[in-house]
Amino acid sequence: MFFALIGILLGLAIGLMLPYTYNTTYSLYISVAILACLDSVFGGIKANLEDKFDTSIFISGFFGNAVLAAFLAYVGDRLGVPLYYAAIFTFGGRLFENFASIRRILLKKRKERKNKQ
Repeated sequence: MFFALIGILLGLAIGLMLPYTYNTTYSLYISVAILACLDSVFGGIKANLEDKFDTSIFISGFFGNAVLAAFLAYVGDRLGVPLYYAAIFTFGGRLFENFASIRRILLKKRKERKNKQ
């Protein structure tokens, strides 16, 4: 958990220091991909708390979900159909489900620790 926190802080610092910008025409694709990545991150945290974390599943899900979400948004944009809504509903719903599960797990562990004392 310590290394994950260091990685997050290091990535945040690098992201804020690099003056990288992207074309605004890609903002839809990037935002949907970021939502998919956040879903994978929250799923990884949940799996870690349940002692079921697997790095290969996390990495493949992280990049696979991001590429799939961006691809859906791209194809939908080309067809004139808002297919990115499918990614928003799926990954957004799962993100909130994972967050709720994480919250329940942490509260349960806190309650168990309190009962032991």
